[in-house]
Amino acid sequence: MIGRTQHARGILTAALDAVTLVAATAILIAAAERPHPAATRGERNHQADSQRGLTLSDYDPVSMLEVASDVVTKAKVPAVDFHNHINHDEPERLLHVMDACNVAVIVNFTGGFGETLQAQVAKFARHADRFLVFANVNWDGIDEPDFGQQAARQLEADVKAGARGLKIFKNLGLGVKDNTGTLVAIDDRRLDPVWAKAGELDIPVAIHTSDPDAFFLPVDRFNERYEELQAHPDWSFHGAQFPSKATLLEQRNNVIARHPRTTFVALHVANHAENLSEVAAWLDRYPNLYVEIGARLNELGRQPYTARTFFVTYADRILFGVDSRPAESVYHPYFRFLETFDEHFDYFTHPRQGRWKIYGIGLPDEVLEKVYRRNARKLLRLD
Repeated sequence: MIGRTQHARGILTAALDAVTLVAATAILIAAAERPHPAATRGERNHQADSQRGLTLSDYDPVSMLEVASDVVTKAKVPAVDFHNHINHDEPERLLHVMDACNVAVIVNFTGGFGETLQAQVAKFARHADRFLVFANVNWDGIDEPDFGQQAARQLEADVKAGARGLKIFKNLGLGVKDNTGTLVAIDDRRLDPVWAKAGELDIPVAIHTSDPDAFFLPVDRFNERYEELQAHPDWSFHGAQFPSKATLLEQRNNVIARHPRTTFVALHVANHAENLSEVAAWLDRYPNLYVEIGARLNELGRQPYTARTFFVTYADRILFGVDSRPAESVYHPYFRFLETFDEHFDYFTHPRQGRWKIYGIGLPDEVLEKVYRRNARKLLRLD
């Protein structure tokens, strides 16, 4: 009997010990989950964020990476910003930024035509060595039988008035329509007199064709530019109402091939910075083709090895530009990308053009000299 009683007591004691252990564990877990009395308000907010979840637009992580970081506030040589839109800006503000950043010349692509072009030239006339203006095409008469000849004559008049080149916006191929409602193709034969006239006048044609690859894809969870396209839904060219990107690039290249005596600058790294090997093939195929890098830091900077090889190989065919309202904060990331080997840093644009960081490519001085100024000065006949 005594043995049985002791055995029962042993079982009861073990059970009580187990209950005690479970209770103690629960107390410890609860204590660990409660904020410490000394926790700051910010720490409690972080805890609340983690409990309720964050939207993608609010997610803004701070990198823990510790690597070299250079501050480059001036271009290594006096640069030519070949791609900008300063028609609404005042020269005095621009000169302050340019001098601070060692930018010698800015090209204004939004010159217009006729009286508008003349007004833009006059606006910057006091500083004609610092600001150059490009003409644009008036598409209103596209259905006129002699549209090409009229546009060519207008271009010649604009050049006599001070225009230093011709800028073609992306609406050619994506927005310009004739009276039937049909989009006018970039390689439409009606435009041949314009391209030929540019060659005759020895002025460059800066042409913006299509847009980033992601802009032609469905705006869904697989699209790397989802946030940007959500913020600007009119930037999406996905759908049967638009030509494919491949079609647009082919049309542009047809024009370049048909007019070998005209110099073309395909803006935004020929709008195919996602595939530099294909851009390189175009540069090999068309000796009258140049490219410009404006607003493509995000693409170039995430492929630093490929980009550096591209810049070194085609140093004679690449132009510097930013395609953003001139400001010191705009120029600095470009200088850092081109001149340093810094890793994992931010480019400036917002909303994000993709959620990633970029890397510097540390170009040699002789390449920087060509990209920053020599190539542009050659095309603009500044020397």
